[in-house]
Amino acid sequence: MLSLSLEPMRRADLDRVVEIERESFSMPWSRGAFLYEIEQNRVARCWACRADGALVGYLCLWEIGGEIHITNVAVARAHRRQGIARWMLTETLEDARRRGTRTVFLEVRPTNTEALGLYEALGFHVIGRRKGYYFDNGEDALVMEADLAAAPRASRS
Repeated sequence: MLSLSLEPMRRADLDRVVEIERESFSMPWSRGAFLYEIEQNRVARCWACRADGALVGYLCLWEIGGEIHITNVAVARAHRRQGIARWMLTETLEDARRRGTRTVFLEVRPTNTEALGLYEALGFHVIGRRKGYYFDNGEDALVMEADLAAAPRASRS
C-alpha cells in the first residue's frame, strides 16, 4: 500500500507537475499558470500528492465565498488506477466539510467517462453544460456540483 500525503505545491514541484499535466491533458496548463496559482492567486490552493515521497499527482482549487471550485486534478500515468485521484478528492472534500464549506464545483469533459464515474461516486452531479468550453476541439464541459452536507462521505480506501 502506498503512503500518500498532500502538501502545498511549491515552485520546486513545477517541473514534475508540468510533466504530469502534459501527459494528462490535451490543453495543459503552462508552468506560468501553475506558478501564478501558487504564488499570486490569493483564492487558489494547489496541493502536490506524494506517494512514498515521489510526486505522483496534484489538485488545484479556488476557494471563494464559502465555495470551492476544483480547477485541476491529475495523476501521473504510471500511477493511475491505484485510487490516488479518489484519495486526493476525498481528502479535499473532507477538509472542506470540516471547515464548513457546503458546495464544491468542477467542470469535466463529457467524454471523460472515468472522471465522471469518480466524481459521481463522490457525490457530484451534473447541474449544467458550458457550450464549446474546451477550445482545442469545441467540446462542451459538464458543470458538476457536490453539496457537502448531502453528499455521501467517500471511503478513503
